[in-house]
Amino acid sequence: METVKAYGASSATSDLEMMHIDRRDLTGNDVQIDILYCGVCHSDIHTARSEWGPASYPVVPGHEIVGKVIATGPGVTAFKEGDLVGVGCMVDSCRECSACREGLEQYCENGAVMTYGGKDKHLGGHTFGGYSQNIVVDEAFVVRVPENLDIARVAPLLCAGITTWSPLRHWNVKKGDKVGVIGLGGLGHMGIKLAHALGAYVVMITRSMDKAEDAKALGADEVLLSTDEKAMQKHANSFDFLMNTIPVGHDLNPYISLMKRDTTMAIVGAIEPLKSVHGGMLVSKRKNIAGSMIGGIEETQEMLDFCGEHNILPDVEMIDIQNINEAWERVVRADVKYRFVIDMKSLQ
Repeated sequence: METVKAYGASSATSDLEMMHIDRRDLTGNDVQIDILYCGVCHSDIHTARSEWGPASYPVVPGHEIVGKVIATGPGVTAFKEGDLVGVGCMVDSCRECSACREGLEQYCENGAVMTYGGKDKHLGGHTFGGYSQNIVVDEAFVVRVPENLDIARVAPLLCAGITTWSPLRHWNVKKGDKVGVIGLGGLGHMGIKLAHALGAYVVMITRSMDKAEDAKALGADEVLLSTDEKAMQKHANSFDFLMNTIPVGHDLNPYISLMKRDTTMAIVGAIEPLKSVHGGMLVSKRKNIAGSMIGGIEETQEMLDFCGEHNILPDVEMIDIQNINEAWERVVRADVKYRFVIDMKSLQ
């Protein structure tokens, strides 16, 4: 067992501060990773502040991890020392249920082990995330990072990237499809980039035209102001797929009106009750509202390889770990374009 430096919260109301945590000794299939960069996700804040239910403290967040392999267990076959790798939102699952057998570990019927706040079967207690010097993870939950990508910007792909890639793939978005991305934040900006690279005609749907220039720079072909009734009516019944990244409860009905018959709006942002849906809008054209959560390990590797092939990276702002509390407040204010990434050298 090794004791390493980390940043974590000791209560729902405390700032993050430097602390020490234990990492397990390598078992047969484990990979030890020196963490170079860690993305900052709004989920980190929700968890640490017990906004999604009571958290187990201390909370050491971070599930967008990029680093280099520094040691491997004797049974490891996929990785070697020096490899550039990533770890996303999960570090284990039961591997036996139907979801796991289909490569959908995020929907593990016995509960996936999340990178932080999950049940730690090795040391007891709960898991600690990537706001730390290193991490030990089973090789089955480690992915390879394409070496042509700028590693300082890769980390958010492990959450924001896969969260938007998975629904695009599941609902078979293809060249020529008209895709609407609702909301321009950490998820929305990746949704635009990925849908554009897949060859879709991408429409950024927003409440603020202040975001129009950014959206087009990211790859959107058009910007639709959701508060403009005439513009919304013009686009009615025309979209092949909608990706809804709005992170809070809201009225879905205006967006349902945009969908063609037999198409889907995938909710990837709001993990809370949504306002009433007009059933007639669904019934009349057999429209679907669905949800999607991150992606499995194989799918995450597919996403990274696609990003490597097309040189797709999130727009990030780099920070030192010592500035994490200020960064969190800026995330809450939506004052970042579009993800913070921690340079973990600052923790040394």
